[in-house]
Amino acid sequence: MSPEPSRSRQMGAWAATAVVTGEAISLGIFLTPAGMARSLGSPALLGAVWCGMSLITLAGAVCFTELAVRFPQTGGEYIYLRHGFGRRVAFLYGWMAAVVMYPGVAAALCVGLVPYVQALVPLPGWLAAWLPGLILLGLGALNYAGTRLSSGFMTALNWLKVPVLVGLVGWALISGHATLANLTPLTLRLAGSDPLTDAIAGAAISAFFCFGGWWEAGKIAGDVRNPRRTLPIAFTAGVLIVTAIYLLVSFAFVAVVPMEQIQNNTAFVAQFGQALFGSEGGRVLSACVLLCVLGGLMVLSMAVPRVTYALACEEAGAGGSTGPLGVFARLHPRFGSPSNAVLLQTGMALAVLALGAFDRILAFIIFSAVVFLALTVATLFRAADPVTRWWFPLAPIVFLAGSGILAVMLLMHSPWPSLLGAGVVLAGLPVRWLLLRKRRIAPALAAETELS
Repeated sequence: MSPEPSRSRQMGAWAATAVVTGEAISLGIFLTPAGMARSLGSPALLGAVWCGMSLITLAGAVCFTELAVRFPQTGGEYIYLRHGFGRRVAFLYGWMAAVVMYPGVAAALCVGLVPYVQALVPLPGWLAAWLPGLILLGLGALNYAGTRLSSGFMTALNWLKVPVLVGLVGWALISGHATLANLTPLTLRLAGSDPLTDAIAGAAISAFFCFGGWWEAGKIAGDVRNPRRTLPIAFTAGVLIVTAIYLLVSFAFVAVVPMEQIQNNTAFVAQFGQALFGSEGGRVLSACVLLCVLGGLMVLSMAVPRVTYALACEEAGAGGSTGPLGVFARLHPRFGSPSNAVLLQTGMALAVLALGAFDRILAFIIFSAVVFLALTVATLFRAADPVTRWWFPLAPIVFLAGSGILAVMLLMHSPWPSLLGAGVVLAGLPVRWLLLRKRRIAPALAAETELS
């Protein structure tokens, strides 16, 4: 692997942990618990799904900690897959991350923000239509201007959301709006709940959505100070904080709004807000959603360009600036940010925004994301230096088993979107072949020009 160009490590443990919590705690926590509760029909099952997913996530987090400490470079999963399975598999991950998955997620989240902004501030129709694009441009500008500015803004947003969510739970308890009667009986399923197998499958997929993003700290490892100390804290503490928040918020939701009154995810946010804060409840909850989603978007806009940058450094060769992807392997001379990669990420998100294919993109990327996460953890079994941690090989086995079960559930629950997503990822193979072909042809053409 070509050495990573020298860069300043400006992110500490607080900022790195904020990456883990910030990406995981986003729009999902306000929407999915309602659907999970309605489908499962039992507080005990709801808690079991959250705890099961947190166990799988924690197992994955300790594995990613080991990988991040071994390879404390920008790029995360791309770097790990490169060492474990070679350039081809790593390129497919980078292709999915930079071109397909994350731009689609960012665009969809920006669109999802608009109704909550309008609940706070009435907007004319033309401004509401342009708002998602303006948000993407603003985030891109922050990241273009350097790691110190963007990481400071990201850290502030993502640590603020933790006391806000804990405050919601606390207010639900002390105001008397939450009642334990809504949580009992714990184990008895309500009449009309979904069939058990379908309910667990759907709830597990929703829980994966909510936990999704805990792995992002590995992508910014090249910007982290003292990665051997900082990254284990970020991964482990981040996952534990997210788990605690999700359990508290989910049970607070159900304690305030009984399961039998939950109609759908969107209406539930209004129900919960009105129950806690009266007529202003919608505005209060909208502000909370806005805070959580902006924090998650900030993590995305920071992490993904680092994948593109790492991929470009690998594919460009030892020179770091040659080949078709060389333009993305450069750091800004003043800001030190992967500026061209930031521009690509912002441009792709704007392109997806123009296409309007948000729901379809979100549907068909999940299966591929699970597969790549499992492959990343599996690289520990292929490491040149054997892993000697106390948790090995139990943690990777737990994560791989959980990922396998989740992948099967996805194929059963949404077979065509899953297979379509896999096809889009595999389309990266001919793209890589064309890039390599162009890279081989370019020196030959240059030599011919010199001879002539």
